[in-house]
Amino acid sequence: MMLRKYEVMYILRPDIVEEDIEKLTASLEATVTKGEGKVLTTDKMGMRKLAYTVRKFNDGLYMLMTVEADGALIAEVERRLRVTEQVIKFITVRMDEEEKRLAKIRQLRSTRVKQSALPQQHHAAPVEVAAVEAVAEPVAVATEATA
Repeated sequence: MMLRKYEVMYILRPDIVEEDIEKLTASLEATVTKGEGKVLTTDKMGMRKLAYTVRKFNDGLYMLMTVEADGALIAEVERRLRVTEQVIKFITVRMDEEEKRLAKIRQLRSTRVKQSALPQQHHAAPVEVAAVEAVAEPVAVATEATA
């Protein structure tokens, strides 16, 4: 069994009472722990306006749960979220791939040296302008004196 890190965000109806929130959160955490997973955090993010109307609601209570579990357990959590009447929307994101990608980017950035951190070097040497001397040859004007 391979445990992976997931973020499960779900949006609850705005008219839900506090005790129902506690019951739902406890049941989801129990589902994870019974399935040999670990609940890392559960955050109540608060009431927010939805981008569009979902099931005739314009607001929703956002909840974020971070878990370490295998895929089958996440499928069970999603199934429970789908059939729970208080949940109007949910999404699950696998975070270990995202963290691996971000670590790779951080490592790549750490090997590069910022150009602004380097001492300023002026490569432009003073340009010598060659003075062009116009050599004016005296022109002999021959004038004939006629007598």
